[in-house]
Amino acid sequence: MSGIRSPYQYTVLRCVPRVEREEFVNVGVVLYCPEEEFLGCGWQLDEARLRALSPDLDVPAVRSALAAVELVCAGDAHHGFGEATRATAYGVRVLGDTQSSRFGFLKAPRSTVLQPGPVHGGVTDDARAELERLVGRLVA
Repeated sequence: MSGIRSPYQYTVLRCVPRVEREEFVNVGVVLYCPEEEFLGCGWQLDEARLRALSPDLDVPAVRSALAAVELVCAGDAHHGFGEATRATAYGVRVLGDTQSSRFGFLKAPRSTVLQPGPVHGGVTDDARAELERLVGRLVA
C-alpha cells in the first residue's frame, strides 16, 4: 500500500437465469484500475439462491462462464491472437488486446445468463484488496 489513491471502475456480474423475468443474483465483480495496471475478477456462487430463481439452471455452465471472465481478465482468453483490425466508418482501426479493451468487452451489456451491471467507480490504494472487499460486500 503506497498511500497513493488510484481511480478504478467496476461492474457487478449478475446471473439472470430467466432473462424475461429480469430477476438476478450478484455472482461476481470485475475491477479495472489502469494506474495499478490491474484487471481482475472475483466471484462466488450461492447455488441455493440461484436454484430458488430457476430450479433447472445449468450451474456448471454459469461456473464455466465465470471462469471465462477470469481468462479474459488475465489476457489468456485470446492468447496468441495479437492485434486485430475492425472496419469503421472512417477506415480500418487496429485493436490491441489491452486491459482497457478487455474491460470494455466485459462491461458491455448483453442478454445472456451472465450479465454485467452498470459501471461504478471509486478510488483505492490497493486494487486487489478493493476487489476482494467489493466481492464480500456485493456478492457474498
